[in-house]
Amino acid sequence: MSTAPADLPAYARRLPNLASTKLGAKPIAATDEWFAPATRMLSDAPAVFLPDEYDAHGKWMDGWETRRKRVEGYDHCVVRLALAGIIRGVDIDTSFFTGNYPPAASLEGCFVAAGEPDADSAWFELLPSVSLQGNAHHYHAIDWTLLGGERPVSHVRLNIYPDGGVARLRVWGEIWFDAASLSPGADLELSSILTGARIVAYNDSHYGSPHALIAPGRGVNMGDGWETRRRREPGNDWIIVELGCAGIVERIEVDTAHFKGNYPDACSIQAACMHGGTDQSIVTQSMFWRELLPLQKLGPDAIHTYAAQLNDIGPVTHVRLNIHPDGGVSRLRVFGHRAQG
Repeated sequence: MSTAPADLPAYARRLPNLASTKLGAKPIAATDEWFAPATRMLSDAPAVFLPDEYDAHGKWMDGWETRRKRVEGYDHCVVRLALAGIIRGVDIDTSFFTGNYPPAASLEGCFVAAGEPDADSAWFELLPSVSLQGNAHHYHAIDWTLLGGERPVSHVRLNIYPDGGVARLRVWGEIWFDAASLSPGADLELSSILTGARIVAYNDSHYGSPHALIAPGRGVNMGDGWETRRRREPGNDWIIVELGCAGIVERIEVDTAHFKGNYPDACSIQAACMHGGTDQSIVTQSMFWRELLPLQKLGPDAIHTYAAQLNDIGPVTHVRLNIHPDGGVSRLRVFGHRAQG
């Protein structure tokens, strides 16, 4: 996937998609899936259209599509998010659905600590009914001031009125992770999206996705990582990660899996313990952060582990990975334990 267009809402550019199948999101119930299963609606890849593709149910469509409703009511689909989080925005994408899209949709949420929602689960409205158009993206920010305050969401229910097809559902949010519940000495992957880490900023992401850098597991191919364009001017590329909590770093892994002719020649890492400010001010301040990992040579398609090479700079909340001069990194893993206080 190429760099996100600049006209995307800020939440879609800077936050992870909690409805990502790569991260583990899954539809758990749907009123109808006659023409196309709800699993397609959560695909991480952009929707496609195959003009000559048909199956036993009719025209093959890349998304979730219900049959034409001939009775009262409406269709809905319940999705277990990959990770519980504070939802900031959504996209109800009707790409390639032109004469078969729903005229309207709404979104509800609930939080279930373990398992799936049941008859006693408390659902609440995240997004009131909105009009939809065919073959279009519908971006909507979630206004928590109208919802009585922020709260984590583990499941969402997409309602479509009355029937039709949705190509993709994207749900962007901040991971809900209670780091304070951990023992200060517990070993933790501080940079993992699973523990609340997020990408703050990067200077370039021409290929791949910057969010893949902190995703679980090793990259499955060269597209599953952060890769910059070929640099034709002096300097180096960089990316900043906010850790899931303030921590003492004990070990770092820089994984260049699948990057063989386009891995960076070397890398270094700066870090700091930040309080306050905005993402933009953090970018400015990061130029002067202390060096956590001095410049290290990198090789192709390999996990590079650093422990003895790390400088002791105390607790940190953010790290800046510098790659020299450019190239691709599949994963960055920063291990350590939660700092006290």
